[in-house]
Amino acid sequence: MIEAVEIKNPATLEDYCALPSLSDKVRSMREDAESLLSRLRGRKLWMVNSTANGGGVAEMLPQLVAILRELGMPTEWVTIGTDKPEFFTLTKRLHNMIHGEGNGPFTASDRALYEAVSRENARELKGRVGPDDILMIHDPQPLGMGSILKQELGVPAIFRCHIGLDEDRPANRSAWSFLKPFAEAYDYSVFSAPEYIPDFLAGRAGIIHPALDPLSYKNRDLSPHVLTGILGNARLVGTEHPVIPLTFRQCARRLRGDGSFGPADRDGGIGLLFRPIISQISRWDRLKGFKPLLDAFVTLKSLRPRRANEFSVRHRHRLGILRLVLAGPDPEAVADDPEAKEVLEELTDAYCALPPALQDDIALISLPMESRRDNALMVNSLQRCSAIIVQNSLREAFGLTVTEGMWKFAAVMGSRACGIRQQIRDGIEGRLIDDPEDSEGLAELLNEMLEDVPTRNRLAQNAHRRVHEEFLIFNQVRRWLEVLEEQAGR
Repeated sequence: MIEAVEIKNPATLEDYCALPSLSDKVRSMREDAESLLSRLRGRKLWMVNSTANGGGVAEMLPQLVAILRELGMPTEWVTIGTDKPEFFTLTKRLHNMIHGEGNGPFTASDRALYEAVSRENARELKGRVGPDDILMIHDPQPLGMGSILKQELGVPAIFRCHIGLDEDRPANRSAWSFLKPFAEAYDYSVFSAPEYIPDFLAGRAGIIHPALDPLSYKNRDLSPHVLTGILGNARLVGTEHPVIPLTFRQCARRLRGDGSFGPADRDGGIGLLFRPIISQISRWDRLKGFKPLLDAFVTLKSLRPRRANEFSVRHRHRLGILRLVLAGPDPEAVADDPEAKEVLEELTDAYCALPPALQDDIALISLPMESRRDNALMVNSLQRCSAIIVQNSLREAFGLTVTEGMWKFAAVMGSRACGIRQQIRDGIEGRLIDDPEDSEGLAELLNEMLEDVPTRNRLAQNAHRRVHEEFLIFNQVRRWLEVLEEQAGR
């Protein structure tokens, strides 16, 4: 089931140029695009992925598509679908195994399922793709469909893989063995790091880093009044005073001690505007390291009475009022991630086993996905209320949640997963933890960052600068036009 994705009210290049810090970047991108697009006239680009909601790919594509269109590259974005939910269970397994997690061989029935859904979607899209068009297929879910269209239509086809692992494990070898016949059909593949390129694609693959859109709802600047309006209308803070109405369709929901979810402003709220906040906002995925971070926060809170003589009065107070926010999308709204519900249930069980005082200091938040705009504004506001933004991933292909925190002048702590290492240099733009499953080590590093405020501020400034120089969408657009021009020329 192919569905076209509508992009509503995207930022224009003039909107970016209105900001002095971005105008030179836009001007440079436009100049490069003029020469590259002259050799792409008459072609249309088809972007294909598995979902328009949830995850970094779905967040990157709208503005990438919008900018390509404005520059003069006709671009369509469609998602695949199926009435076979077991297909997404299979592709989630492939996703995890490419990250080195999971085991067991793939069966003939697995391959038959993958090929059947791929053929269904290929048949539906085939009549829309012209002989001069270009396919760009994102991640393993639509990979099989794209390989069929490549073989039947002969159009240029690019595989954009956003996931990977920087070590050789039986799990990722097995996953790539399953996908190899489909991936080999493509003219070119693009990965987020050289370590992710499988051997059989060496020589026919390149690197493009994911990028951040500084004017997206998730990353745009928020004035104090707009910030408090978002928090109030999302029910993330109480509204004793009137706030700017934003008419959110749904509110954020916070886990309660009885295992149910309710408005996050009940029972005194989280204290986002008043307390130091440590946050991690990601998909509900075991590879994101939520549970070790939860355990680390419990350990961190215990340091205050155990090591009171070592800490200043100010830092003891800071630890006393400190709170942890773990947030992610409503798992019912992310069709291609059937594991999310299980992970949230596991975290729910761990939370409900904690003493009430610790439950008060930890907020597990389910963010609505009915509106991408509303969800993005809630994430933006939560990140801007955070003293430290964490991405404790066991595996991370890139991690735009890290980029987002860096852009917002937050102190960021991440694991040494390959994608995070590409963004953060330890002690320069943030801090890196050696073992994301070491709760004691996580607690010690978080305590160090909280206590040393001047260093936190320096890391935050450096982080923003690095994103401005390396990881904004304008660099990504330029690189994509270069790849498209080269592949179309072949």
